[in-house]
Amino acid sequence: MRLMFSTVVAAAAVITAGCSDTSMSTNPSRLSSSSISADKGGGDRTKTVKLMDECDGASFSANGVPCNRNGGVTFDQFGAQLSRLHEVPEWKFTPGNVNLRVGDVLASLNTGGETHTFTEVENFGGGIVPALNAGAGLTTVAPECRDAQFLPPGAGTSEVTDEAGDEKYQCCIHPWMRTVVHIAEK
Repeated sequence: MRLMFSTVVAAAAVITAGCSDTSMSTNPSRLSSSSISADKGGGDRTKTVKLMDECDGASFSANGVPCNRNGGVTFDQFGAQLSRLHEVPEWKFTPGNVNLRVGDVLASLNTGGETHTFTEVENFGGGIVPALNAGAGLTTVAPECRDAQFLPPGAGTSEVTDEAGDEKYQCCIHPWMRTVVHIAEK
């Protein structure tokens, strides 16, 4: 188990370095509380997808993986669950399906303790951390993950939906974290 996660530790260093890039537009202050909650006045609506995890800060940090929370899943438990289930259920997007109309706002907010991404992909696939892909049984990396935008804890994104159809989003670090966004005409 330790051998598999040595790659995760190395990847965490790369991800942490990427998150220190202040040019990225992931500043949580850009998402006001009004942009995170639905407009009750009948105007544009916002649906927020929460990027969640339950990392135990002490054990993850001791293994070189930054985590700024006191969740209930230790680093070793994370590895055991990934090996057994090919996912870690506490690492998830919620809701798993989102229904919007053209013109509504789709937002994401990292409420977890680890860095995540909220990346639109053509097809679900693996992410940028080979050991996590292997643990999840994913052999094909989603090409969009090569340019994924890192979202440290507390950061988020928002965009106005402009086209009807289904869109797929995944975390390019923890690739079992997924949601499908269904966008209907107005």
